Amino acid sequence: MAEPVKEKITAFATIIPSVLVLDLISKNWALDTLGGGSRSEIFGGFVPLTLAYNRGAAFGISLGDDSRWFFIPITILALILLLVLLKQAARRDWLRLVSISMVVAGALGNLYDRVRWDRGVVDFIGPIDLGIMDWPIFNVADMSITCGAVLLAISFWGEERRERAEAVVRKEGEPTAIG
Repeated sequence: MAEPVKEKITAFATIIPSVLVLDLISKNWALDTLGGGSRSEIFGGFVPLTLAYNRGAAFGISLGDDSRWFFIPITILALILLLVLLKQAARRDWLRLVSISMVVAGALGNLYDRVRWDRGVVDFIGPIDLGIMDWPIFNVADMSITCGAVLLAISFWGEERRERAEAVVRKEGEPTAIG
């Protein structure tokens, strides 16, 4: 197997199952423990645990009661785009490989919920009181998507900076015309 492909598969094969297992176990725990309206807390009460079903997208964005039929194909298209980005990623760009793997893992975790039932995605962490607002209820898959997206943006930003620096070095190395 070619080395670049092997490294990409290693990143994918490590992160995706790890996040998926953690996401599914935590959602099953939430369904078993927090069902029936009971609540719990972690971190000294700073983070409440409340079972909720999200039929929409991030931050409760919804397109109506049956929006899952909108979000399922959108998620599948996003996964295809992420696989294209993964294929194009340089094997030395571990940040890009890890970030794409994190987003894919989170998307698969939430896609699983959307496909298996019409209640919506199981969310249970929060709402977190930030003083000026409450942070919405979320899950492990959401954390993976968010962290992965931030890391992916940093990866693209770093690539852009590298390319600009390389362009400057190339330009400085060009011979100048003496008039």
